[in-house]
Amino acid sequence: MTAERSALQKRLDRATADLETPLAVIDLAAFDANAAALTARSAGKPIRVASKSVRVRALLERVLSRPGWSGVMAYTLPEAIWLVRTGTSDDVLVAYPTVDRGAIAELTADPRLAAAITIMVDSTSHLDLVDAVTAPGRRPEVRICLELDAAWRPAGPLHIGVRRSPVHSAAQAGALARRLVARPGFRLVAMMAYEAHIAGLGDAPPRRQLRGRAIRLMQRRSLRELIERRTAAVRAIREHAELEYVNGGGTGSVAATAADPSVTEVTAGSGLYGPTLFDAYRSWQPTPAAFFALSVVRRPAPRIATVLGGGWIASGPPEHARLPMPWMPAGLRLRADEGAGEVQTPLIGAAADGLRPGDRVWFRHAKAGELCEHVNEVHLVDGDTAAPAPTYRGEGYAFLG
Repeated sequence: MTAERSALQKRLDRATADLETPLAVIDLAAFDANAAALTARSAGKPIRVASKSVRVRALLERVLSRPGWSGVMAYTLPEAIWLVRTGTSDDVLVAYPTVDRGAIAELTADPRLAAAITIMVDSTSHLDLVDAVTAPGRRPEVRICLELDAAWRPAGPLHIGVRRSPVHSAAQAGALARRLVARPGFRLVAMMAYEAHIAGLGDAPPRRQLRGRAIRLMQRRSLRELIERRTAAVRAIREHAELEYVNGGGTGSVAATAADPSVTEVTAGSGLYGPTLFDAYRSWQPTPAAFFALSVVRRPAPRIATVLGGGWIASGPPEHARLPMPWMPAGLRLRADEGAGEVQTPLIGAAADGLRPGDRVWFRHAKAGELCEHVNEVHLVDGDTAAPAPTYRGEGYAFLG
């Protein structure tokens, strides 16, 4: 492993030798290998790429050109509109409900956008907001997707999973579907159920074996329950509407979700970059493809090398796993009392003694697309060469910035 990292470091250093830090790169060989592995894991079901985990249009277009990948899962309606207008995709599902009145007005004023974009709903209140912007008789039909809560509720008020849709049971899904299809100006075309407690939770946390066993037990039992409930919900919704697709899963559950007969497509995105959170999965670990480099600027003491910047911390619960990881050269780690700093990050470990001001340290981010919020461009590394590609930020868009 150390030899492989050393070889990768030398290749990235050569490809970016004329560039200044901080800089971010995507290793295209690893990116493509991860895309192929995800396709194999989906067992023939199409994969919708999660744009929030990529945030580079050139890379969205690259993966969408591959067999087995189809459509985008966007995270905001303005982003979805932009992706359609730029020709990135003509099939975009917005993963979260929108209350952006300006974007709704733009969507409902353009038949091309309305045909290409599906918005998420879990209440008739979301339809009320669309109607308030543009009345049904004055707009093209708006495509909608009903979100089913995928969290596990094994007993009483116990809720395991993220808090998303209030629609949990098949009966609730059927009742909402009936109300949705009765509303003029809307067409119910899809259902989504994202099992975040399976797809987004590593089942092998480092140095926490008991927790890992508990997570695996929870995931096995909750998946069995979800398959049964999701199947019943799809059946209940189809009593009222013909669904074009049923979406589920994420990188961490592609194979398990694809095995659910009620699901017609799966979603993945983070697995293309291989961030550190996915090092804690037993079923499949993507090849690290996304890195960022910082320069050593001082040596404050023996066995300490300080780089400029570094505080690129991932969203989620405040814990060590959300910190960036110094990856190359091997043998470096963050100091517990300083972590990753806004303007400087001291690194310790045996490898620190070999570093001098001007040397580079390559890091991996804890999450995937959030890396792109720190840079205007990523450099796509192909062999020993690198070519810049703008991130969303570099194109002037920070949809949740």
